[in-house]
Amino acid sequence: MNTVPNLLFNIFDKVKKKGPNFIEQIIDGDIARGFENKDLRFRFPPEPNGHLHIGHLKAICLNFNLGEKYNSPVNLRFDDTNPEKEAKEYVDAIKNDIKWLGFEWDKECYASDYFDQLYDWATSLIKKDLAYIDSQSSEEIAAQKGTPTKEGQASRFRTRDKEESLKLFKEMFEGHHDSGKHVLRAKINMSSPNMLMRDPVLYRVMNVHHHRTGGKWKVYPMYDWTHGESDYIEQVSHSLCTLEFEPHRELYDWFLDAISPLQGVRPKQREFSRLNLSYTITSKRKLAKLVEENIVEGWDDPRMPTISGLRKRGYTPEALKNFALTVGVSKRENVIEASLLEFCIRAHLNQVAPRAMAVIDPIKIKIINYVKDGGEKINFDINPQDKTLGTREINFSKEIYIEREDFQEEPEEGFFRLSIGEEVRLKNAYIIKAVDLVADEKGNIKEVLCEYDSKSKSGSNTPESNRKVKGTIHWVSATDSVKAKINIYDRLFKVSEPGKEKGFKNEINQNSLEIKEAFVEPYLAESIEAQQFQFQRVGYFVRTANKKTLEFNKTVGLRDSWKK
Repeated sequence: MNTVPNLLFNIFDKVKKKGPNFIEQIIDGDIARGFENKDLRFRFPPEPNGHLHIGHLKAICLNFNLGEKYNSPVNLRFDDTNPEKEAKEYVDAIKNDIKWLGFEWDKECYASDYFDQLYDWATSLIKKDLAYIDSQSSEEIAAQKGTPTKEGQASRFRTRDKEESLKLFKEMFEGHHDSGKHVLRAKINMSSPNMLMRDPVLYRVMNVHHHRTGGKWKVYPMYDWTHGESDYIEQVSHSLCTLEFEPHRELYDWFLDAISPLQGVRPKQREFSRLNLSYTITSKRKLAKLVEENIVEGWDDPRMPTISGLRKRGYTPEALKNFALTVGVSKRENVIEASLLEFCIRAHLNQVAPRAMAVIDPIKIKIINYVKDGGEKINFDINPQDKTLGTREINFSKEIYIEREDFQEEPEEGFFRLSIGEEVRLKNAYIIKAVDLVADEKGNIKEVLCEYDSKSKSGSNTPESNRKVKGTIHWVSATDSVKAKINIYDRLFKVSEPGKEKGFKNEINQNSLEIKEAFVEPYLAESIEAQQFQFQRVGYFVRTANKKTLEFNKTVGLRDSWKK
């Protein structure tokens, strides 16, 4: 029995038994200081401008696991403030992914639900002399921002009369001004060492159709303005963000102060390290380019690091959640090896995936001394990890297929499989020896002629059945095996950190997909979409949604082979 997966699950158990992570310590500290447990509320706030990816997995699991631990609600809130790149199809995809992972949200919310309130609050900021309309170009505003070591310069419109700013803001809302002509900026501190506090933009003109609000809005709020105010409206207690938002926390609190007095729970923002994975990009902008330029076959291409892509490739919710649990929650940025993710899916599928025989690159074997008419039945465990599942029968016959790589006419040193004059065991069946071969006029091998030891059948309790040979290989019967299309996926990128040294599109692995025609056990033809199998000695595979052709995607190999 393979003990490696059991060792991995022991790791999972140890992770689960560890003390609280630093986010949980913050929450526990708040409760100890008198915060009511009933007032805890969390949220996961994706932008509906693409599919969720592996980088989102950590945030999803963190928020929903906190909800489970503290028996507290978790909102799903779509930050839909940029209609140029957002669409309902992304909303639906995100909801499907979260449900597939096994999580349930309390309230389904949208930033667009709060556009009226956000607009009213922005108007109140102008009245309080905490915001103004700036009529400079974006280039001028950027130039005046200064640098981390050089103070910014105030806009000439910073002292604009409040009544004029209110009038212009209303005109912007009504669509009387073109994009780029005016923006609404908060009036904070152009000398702040935190450049985000140097009069950030709150609203910009965008005369764009919104997938939920239609054409009502001609001005749209920026993320920083929307984020904390939405948390407050929903009474989110702990707003958890990745570390790049740490400098935004000061602005988050300033905006909440600006709309005071507050009632109920005042949300607090806290940050954790994002999930970075080797051989992977998690920028939605870059992932969108892969889709738009047809480098991949959509957001759910099995080579993509999206949740939908991983699902299509055969990853399971359990494996992904165990991966997130193993990675943990920290404040330190690092890059997680992709092999850990593959290890997690391997460990789970080893426990649950039925076994099957499939020959991906077949070569025919003819057993010349096999004389049983109609062949015979050979028993196999459905899954040796779970004996309660029982066994299945496979036909054995005079002609079978094996993997082409399992035969060498002139074996290289260390080759312990089939070759002329050498023996090998067919898994759960007989020992065979290659004695000759048949080739075409070009010298290509058409079939290998073998002899078998009729007394060597596995489990037959004969001395010959226990005879040791150096190799065991898998096979399928040539008489009733079924053809199947097999998609062999490799990593999409050739380098560990795509885009670090060259443009990420220059580092794409052009051989990331290889399509094979295989022969498989007949019972695989009765499998259903998304059913997973271990093709013995080959790897883990999942049945695709293809209704016309028997097709499988390779999920992961039986062991880490990337360093070969």
